[in-house]
Amino acid sequence: MPEIIDDKAQHVVPFILSLLSEHQKAQATSSNPPPFFIGLNGVQGAGKTVLVDILKETLTSPPHNLPTVVFSLDDLYLTHDDQVALARAHPDNPLLQHRGQPSTHDIPLAKAVFDSLKHNKPTKIPQYNKAAFSGQGDRVPETEWAEVNTDASHPVRVVLFEGWCVGFRPLSPEVLQQKHAAAVEALKTATPQSPYRGRLGHNTLSSVTTINEALRQYDEITAQLDAFVHIDALDPLYVYKWRLEQEAGLRASRGSGMTDEQVRHFVDGYYPAYELYTDTLRNGVFTGVKDDWRGRQLRLVVGEDRKVRDVIKI
Repeated sequence: MPEIIDDKAQHVVPFILSLLSEHQKAQATSSNPPPFFIGLNGVQGAGKTVLVDILKETLTSPPHNLPTVVFSLDDLYLTHDDQVALARAHPDNPLLQHRGQPSTHDIPLAKAVFDSLKHNKPTKIPQYNKAAFSGQGDRVPETEWAEVNTDASHPVRVVLFEGWCVGFRPLSPEVLQQKHAAAVEALKTATPQSPYRGRLGHNTLSSVTTINEALRQYDEITAQLDAFVHIDALDPLYVYKWRLEQEAGLRASRGSGMTDEQVRHFVDGYYPAYELYTDTLRNGVFTGVKDDWRGRQLRLVVGEDRKVRDVIKI
């Protein structure tokens, strides 16, 4: 796998520090100011993890020295038992047969963690083991979760919350139906010379409606973010290549990993959501959930080589 050389932090760090400074000034007179919440969305394999590591290193080091916690939407997946129950309750919905899509996360748990961090209370950060149950995954026992805010004199000042569908916003039933119908038509009229490369058209409207309805709960998390960074791809289909490279790297370093066919099947389960919700990310995730939102989102458009091609402040 090609080494990911970060060229994103040079754009993101100044953006975050500027908004963080405003936040600190606005909270200067508060006796118990909330931390600064950053949401970060990135197509799988686009370099999100590298950027998050650099952001945390920057914020926790001099001259900032800000206690920072990083966790992922992936840490909030349902327990294995609950995921199995969800799959059985929707046997005809292939999008719910494995973790990943909206409705496979524990949103009440997410809200509880956010609320506790917001009020600077001692907070256990959930953790998830993707390797459990032969790769089906399960939540790590709560006794093993790391706890933050145990020292009241040094509370967490920045929360970095990242994930592949962080910031996804539900569509109206009309828009959802239009996008689905267009995908079905594209699949129907595809030819070898002009193939349909998406996955939305292979799923029923009922299946994607279940995902869309579940996503409404996620708005309560989006509304609590103070800033948002979106690593976008010129072509979302790059995710297949990037994930294939990642797994090839894992096979080389660990001696195990998904086969190419398994990777494609895995990404197929996520891809309909990229087709449905990327436009909303590009237009601004805070529309309708925050009043003072302009200037709080940064969009980095990357090419197939993962390098930044465009930087857009929304």
